[in-house]
Amino acid sequence: MSATVTAKGQVTIPKPVRDFLGLVPGTRVEFQWAADGTVVLTRADEKRPARRFGALRGDAGKGLSTDAIMALTRGEV
Repeated sequence: MSATVTAKGQVTIPKPVRDFLGLVPGTRVEFQWAADGTVVLTRADEKRPARRFGALRGDAGKGLSTDAIMALTRGEV
């Protein structure tokens, strides 16, 4: 991805990057120099983007005991 710097020194952050970082109007960002000379863009509030499968992760809650499950699989119920 690339972007063009305007005469005022402004750059539009590409939409895929904004979506990945969860950037909305008013979000503060930070620029850091990496050891290899590249510049890294991060959120200044240190919130991390949602993980890819984070929404799918959950807790089944209290369920059947192992003995009850085994009884069901054996047809003992």
